[in-house]
Amino acid sequence: MTRDSVQGALPQASVAESLAVLTDVLIPNVAKGVLIRRPRIVGMAERLGLDRRAVQRLQQLNEKYGRGPLMLQVPGEKTMALVLDPDHVNRVLDQSPAPFATAEQAKRSALAHFEPDMALVSHGRERAERRRFNEAVLHSECPVHGLGERFVTVAREEVDELLHATRQQGDTLDWAAFFETWSRVVRRVVLGDTARDDHALTEALGKLRAAGNWGFMHPGRDRLRDALHERLRRYLKRAEPGSLAAEVARVPISETTQPGHQVTQWLFAFDPAGMATFRTLALLAAHPEAARRARREAASLERQTTPELPYLRACVLESLRLWPTTPMLLRQSTETTLWENGAMPADTSLLILAPYFHRDERHLASANRFDPDLWLKPEAAGAWPLIPFSGGSGICPGRRLVLLVTSTVLASCLSRREFRLDPPSRLLSSKPMPPLLDNYALRFRLDPH
Repeated sequence: MTRDSVQGALPQASVAESLAVLTDVLIPNVAKGVLIRRPRIVGMAERLGLDRRAVQRLQQLNEKYGRGPLMLQVPGEKTMALVLDPDHVNRVLDQSPAPFATAEQAKRSALAHFEPDMALVSHGRERAERRRFNEAVLHSECPVHGLGERFVTVAREEVDELLHATRQQGDTLDWAAFFETWSRVVRRVVLGDTARDDHALTEALGKLRAAGNWGFMHPGRDRLRDALHERLRRYLKRAEPGSLAAEVARVPISETTQPGHQVTQWLFAFDPAGMATFRTLALLAAHPEAARRARREAASLERQTTPELPYLRACVLESLRLWPTTPMLLRQSTETTLWENGAMPADTSLLILAPYFHRDERHLASANRFDPDLWLKPEAAGAWPLIPFSGGSGICPGRRLVLLVTSTVLASCLSRREFRLDPPSRLLSSKPMPPLLDNYALRFRLDPH
């Protein structure tokens, strides 16, 4: 597209419409916690249906202004645009990091609290080097990580201990107990068995993420950040066999790589994966036929050391489609970009709201239903942007590792016990799925098969 072919200017929302986007989309998502969730706000957002309100707001703007991108009127010198068209989403993601940088300004200010040199918020050669390192250690293009057999063993051991503990506590399981087990799995996978009970490390990262929720408005906790990275350096120096830390020691690095900052991101990113796993358990408990399919597949854990578990992976992906753990994808234009309706200035922050595309019933027949087959037959969605792990060159390099661990934890649970929601949930197969599911309020009763 040439500059001469662009007619007119990009559509611009009114001040009132821009404020409505602020109140219906940005504020609720920021209030829930961008880097670490605030449980009370998540519960309130679920009760009030705030996520559905955000989707409806963008649908209304799309109906009025068309494809967009839609420029917003925001206070100060910041320029922001809403991406409302699926082709534009694919363009922005495919053309990252240039001219659409992953290192968006608000994202940088948030992640600077604990991982300022992480690939996602880096530019140019620094980003390229850090991305190379991430892909090499995480085996990004492999369906099953080279250490997959070890990671499967870790997940099964920790789930066995969790299920044994639930029997001692009345056969009930809540988020707190599950998350404690999940954190042990993550620490063992990333750092090794010696980190299994290092709760202080997880707590320190949680405090830094809580500071990051406030972005530039929080002064930061530099001492705590330095202490966290020193703790991580000790684990990386140990390079315990069978962990990602051992892979870190194997992959060549330079002064630019900053391995500790990349490792911090892995620990952080595994947290929302636990939320998705717990929600998937709830979905399966509420959909008996899907649970039967999942249990049949889970039986392969007894026959294979590293099964790919495609149906359980699809269930996790479907949980992430229904309730994205990263609902707002941000990019920042590095230069003036041309669109069908006009030019967008450099340094514009572009907002892609994943739920708007994931739950748009105008285009997706199963938008508000639990439909794991959507991921087993991806041609059904065509080029429509389903982006639980982002997309393009900025796609999460650990996505396949995350799906390996989440599906294995689910298989280990389902092959041993039957999970029933307590009390019975509104996640009935005959009803639309709610716009948000509060994982902190979920509770299960566990029965023998």
